[in-house]
Amino acid sequence: MNRIPQGFIDDLLNRLDIVEVIDHRVKLRKTGKNYSACCPFHDEKTPSFSVSPDKQFYYCFGCGASGNAVGFLMEYERQGFVDAVESLAKTAGVEVPKEQTKENREQHFRQKNLFDTLEKASTYYQQQLKDNPKRDQAIRYLQNRGLSGHIAKQFGMGYAPPGWDNLLIKYGLTEEDIALLVDSGLVIRRDDNNKLYDRFRHRIVFPIRDTRGRAIGFGGRVLDDSKPKYLNSPETDVFHKGRELYGLYEARQANRNLEQLLVVEGYMDVIALAQYGISNAVATLGTACGEDHLRLAFRYVQEVVFCFDGDNAGRKAAKRALLNSLPAMEDGRQIKFLFLAEGQDPDSLVRQIGDERFLQQVQAGIPLEDFLFDVAAEGIDIHTMDGRARFSKIAAPLLNQIPKGVYRELMFTNLAKRTGLSSSAIMELTAAKAELSDLKEEPVVEPTPSEAPPSEYHYDPSANAAPHVMDTADEQPTPDYEAEYGSLFQGEIAPPTSAPEARRRSSVTLNPITAATLLLLDNPQVLQKLSADSILEQQDTKDPALLRLFNLLDYLKKRPTANFSTLLGFWGGAYGIDSQQELAKMLATHELTSDVSLSSHQPHRVLRHAFDKIRKQFLITERDRELTELKAKGLSNLSDDEKNRFRELIKQ
Repeated sequence: MNRIPQGFIDDLLNRLDIVEVIDHRVKLRKTGKNYSACCPFHDEKTPSFSVSPDKQFYYCFGCGASGNAVGFLMEYERQGFVDAVESLAKTAGVEVPKEQTKENREQHFRQKNLFDTLEKASTYYQQQLKDNPKRDQAIRYLQNRGLSGHIAKQFGMGYAPPGWDNLLIKYGLTEEDIALLVDSGLVIRRDDNNKLYDRFRHRIVFPIRDTRGRAIGFGGRVLDDSKPKYLNSPETDVFHKGRELYGLYEARQANRNLEQLLVVEGYMDVIALAQYGISNAVATLGTACGEDHLRLAFRYVQEVVFCFDGDNAGRKAAKRALLNSLPAMEDGRQIKFLFLAEGQDPDSLVRQIGDERFLQQVQAGIPLEDFLFDVAAEGIDIHTMDGRARFSKIAAPLLNQIPKGVYRELMFTNLAKRTGLSSSAIMELTAAKAELSDLKEEPVVEPTPSEAPPSEYHYDPSANAAPHVMDTADEQPTPDYEAEYGSLFQGEIAPPTSAPEARRRSSVTLNPITAATLLLLDNPQVLQKLSADSILEQQDTKDPALLRLFNLLDYLKKRPTANFSTLLGFWGGAYGIDSQQELAKMLATHELTSDVSLSSHQPHRVLRHAFDKIRKQFLITERDRELTELKAKGLSNLSDDEKNRFRELIKQ
């Protein structure tokens, strides 16, 4: 039987939203950060079936049913594994590879190498902002924009120093390394002479992160007169700007219960708003906000507010966003439009009026329904019969793009009231093509640096035999973890300082094994931030909880890009459905994941501290065992060496 590659399944689950998959079969209702319904797998009157958009899994608190999107189809529609994957692939518009070919394995391995290359570049750029001798201009720019060191660190901001080959010298040690730098968009290979040079030079660098927090590309803001002013990474195997929102990962980290996203135009708008405590802003990456952007946004929130300049260009961009928003307007969702005064942007406005008044303007944004009818009526006198006829011909095809539901029906009823036409007459107009006369789709051309390296420039990888190795964050002097994180395991958690609402104190008492397991389930990638010698190694034990932790560590070492959804699927196959449901219940029900913001405690340091606690417990157990054996012999029967050992043990 042909085997579907695990890499394909992982990618498929990342493409789909489990909320949409389940909602098409079982009607879900938004409840806090999750969605709920009466469980489809057992009879109940009170909803106990919960779906998590963050973790992309479902769990029933009544019967214990749990799993990812594949598991749901298998159980709900009684499909086999292959049939369930094929159904989801059809929904996502992709073809299922039926065998683990050499090409599939190479593609999966290549993507992992691209992620590693981009992450190393992100670390390098951040280090340059701290240490490079030419960083002063970058620091002054950030200070003049009013940004703190804390906010720069939160968004991973860095500095690409002047020079044609900084990254090449640092990481271009072999031809394979150079190929990864080129394929990740970090290095440009000229078509005319095959010469290489760094894409980002003398720029403030903004890492673009996916929803897992992995660097997938970069944006760069120039610090001299070079063009373009802002430069993005090109499209790559891991970066598709039409499907990513800058700042979404940071917004989710800062807001445990994210309810609204504010879509602005640029990196600095997102970061400046975060500096003022408005941590729910995101930005598209040089493209109009499309259906894929909105699909991603609505995975996490029910309300999106677009923020545009009030000039002609801003209004035109708003119309594009309006057209792209209509297919996403399912019942329960809301979209608003906020227009700023000419010459203003979110960055400048929030500094001028402050966060409170800025948020008031956001709340007073124009609802999509009002903006749509205003746009359709532009230049038309709807008080005349001819005007109402033309207005109807523009508005009806637009409304026809809204998905079936109550909202759509209300919009058509509203149009009927505005025009006096019957519902049947309006429905005849819906077949026309939906368009706005002054709005033509223009291709967005990604700018490239106007300058090129001098003709005599040539990069020679052989000159990099012994490059300087930059220290990583984990190699820096470490703080007192017991003082900083000990409360996580002993009782009261120290109040975080990142956001006002996070300053609540939560009383929890955690076993370090439980804490480590929950941290890894909540954010599997946290393991990659630990040095090899700080990761817990396998020990002889019969403790079920500890065995589960060791199995989890073994899985994550082999699959460093895993998320909870794919991990859950593996767990069911490896250890059985009962163990899978126990794992899901552990994450779904424990107060740590619902009441405590892990991001405010730097999860990799908390995890390291939990591992240290477990190691310490092993040492104590071993000491007690050795003491018991010595005591059993009788003190008078011990040799001199055994007596010395006994004295050492009782002092520990």
